[in-house]
Amino acid sequence: MHTLVTPMMKPNLIAAAEIDRLDTWAKYSAPMCGSCVSSCCTLPVEVKIKDLIRIGIVDEFERGDPPKNIAKRLQKEGIVERYNQKSEIFTLQRMSNNDCLYLDRKSRLCTIYDKRPDTCRNHPKIGPRPGYCAYKPKEVVRESSASRRTLEKF
Repeated sequence: MHTLVTPMMKPNLIAAAEIDRLDTWAKYSAPMCGSCVSSCCTLPVEVKIKDLIRIGIVDEFERGDPPKNIAKRLQKEGIVERYNQKSEIFTLQRMSNNDCLYLDRKSRLCTIYDKRPDTCRNHPKIGPRPGYCAYKPKEVVRESSASRRTLEKF
């Protein structure tokens, strides 16, 4: 199916991954990442204190502070959505369209890739459906002779 996009139209937002519909997920293979809209980056990102230190939003000297105090600070700053005291897992806040805070909206690439949390480093080996991902193909923009842009799915 082809969709014409005129210069006045805004591109559609990327649909979030459907975490509750694991049957829609695809068996993972490495080349998929290059042709995906980073749908894994719309899933909730659970992190530990060591991830927050690696990212640079918690200082190493704060490691000894009560994690719930760190969580309160990060919630006020809009970085952490919630904190589970029992498991000591923080869930990062997402943008209004469910994108990770650290996902660049235009390039759909991680802005902290070298410092990304273990959850992201290990996806899809671990997660809601190990070995599978919520793959959504990128749309390719091509110029036609009439200067219209046509979007085609891979």
